[in-house]
Amino acid sequence: MPYLFTSESVSEGHPDKVADQISDALIDNFLAFDPESKVACETLVTTGQVILAGEVNSNTYLDVQKIARDTINKIGYTKSAYMFDGNSCGVLSAIHEQSEEINRGVDRATKEEQGAGDQGMMFGYATNETENFMPLALDLSHIILKELAELRRENKDITYLRPDSKSQVTIEYSDDNTPQRIDAIVVSTQHDEFDADDVMLAKIRKDIIEILIPRVIAKLPEHIQHLFNDDITYHINPTGKFVIGGPHGDTGLTGRKIIVDTYGGKGAHGGGAFSGKDPSKVDRSAAYATRHIAKNLVAAGLCDQVLVQVSYAIGVAKPMGIFIDTYGTCHFNLTDGEIAKTVESLFDMRPAFIEERLKLRQPMYSETAAYGHMGRQHETVTKTFQQPNGAPITLDVELFTWEKLDYVDKVKAAFEI
Repeated sequence: MPYLFTSESVSEGHPDKVADQISDALIDNFLAFDPESKVACETLVTTGQVILAGEVNSNTYLDVQKIARDTINKIGYTKSAYMFDGNSCGVLSAIHEQSEEINRGVDRATKEEQGAGDQGMMFGYATNETENFMPLALDLSHIILKELAELRRENKDITYLRPDSKSQVTIEYSDDNTPQRIDAIVVSTQHDEFDADDVMLAKIRKDIIEILIPRVIAKLPEHIQHLFNDDITYHINPTGKFVIGGPHGDTGLTGRKIIVDTYGGKGAHGGGAFSGKDPSKVDRSAAYATRHIAKNLVAAGLCDQVLVQVSYAIGVAKPMGIFIDTYGTCHFNLTDGEIAKTVESLFDMRPAFIEERLKLRQPMYSETAAYGHMGRQHETVTKTFQQPNGAPITLDVELFTWEKLDYVDKVKAAFEI
């Protein structure tokens, strides 16, 4: 019997994502000037206020207040009417030195013996239902909000948009887990107050359906375009006007959108957030590594979808174990346990080797902090960082290395595909 599955996304202006982006901007700046920095940085944002807290072990000094303000301005909170403005908000820093007890559990005499920064389990997932091996409902939710942000920055076809927004997409699947159609789309967007409530809501609904959605469809492959139809139920700002938003409307915290950051409810999640953590924290690095494994397994044709789990003890380099679930979609006469054994021999999951394989000590994290950490475009960009009273440095940074399909040939060879 057909079934429905739903995923959501939130924009870069959502208060929790504002917090994530500030935390990851701090990570990038620490790593730019000291690649061996150990950082765990949390951010809280609310009306007119940013609070930074966390632990750092680094040889560099940063103007954390400026980094926070620059991040907020880049998102688009630049007007006093928003009650949260990068140029005028207060920024309080309570960042302090990392505990020696934690640090000695990670650092070792040799890099290869580096222990996990914490205990826990991490999951990676991939499916062949989209070109980027991501669940379709989440992928569409992200695309809707990225296009909405483009419209906001263009300030041409829609001129009243503010930074905070959310989306949600419901897909109907057939019994064989194939997407059949889009059942419902929800878009809630913050906006200026520009007319009477009923007039505003009618215009916003019309603009979202007639301007935003066609732009989204135009960017999709043809077989996904066919899932859009005239029977989609649209809920556009369903609670009414949405003028008060962002950190003024709702306090934001780092790490509160972990399902948006990963697979939209598909697969599984170990519970650990990513943003604000350097790659010695396996919550982040091992989640990227398991995504890398899952994507390469599916891309190699081993299975149609797969969940990969790895688990660690704090201070211990070797994982507790690797678990594989192909959901019965493996195309070969292999058990999931047999696949896990081969995966363990192909991918060294000790923290130091994950960092090396995926080049995780680059300042590569600001781009992950909105619109998902997975399913993104692997590319190299040039970034410039400024240290207080120092000369700026410019670096070529490789982004989203865990999305590379560089192990497909090795997977095919190992499984004789």
